[in-house]
Amino acid sequence: MANSQSASAQTNSNSNSSLNSPVTTKASAAAHHAVDAVAEKAAAAEDSLRKTAASSQESISHKQEELKQQLQTSYSTARELAAQNPLATAGIAFAAGMLVTALLRRR
Repeated sequence: MANSQSASAQTNSNSNSSLNSPVTTKASAAAHHAVDAVAEKAAAAEDSLRKTAASSQESISHKQEELKQQLQTSYSTARELAAQNPLATAGIAFAAGMLVTALLRRR
């Protein structure tokens, strides 16, 4: 029983000394340094990505608003022209209907 206790004590002292060895300390420090460096780079990448996303969102919102205004203007112009020229509007609608019908029958 004394032998098992001394063997156990030696194992514990060996594992404790290996945890405190210079190689383990250097490896641990290097690993911590690498993790910190990766964390810094990830934080910078996240920052950049968030800024780009915010900028893109603003740009898309601006373009969407411009397109909406342009569509409303075109719609208003088309309504005015249709009101001013009802016969031409009916002719164009008839020709468009014939064209669509011809295209659908081909299939």
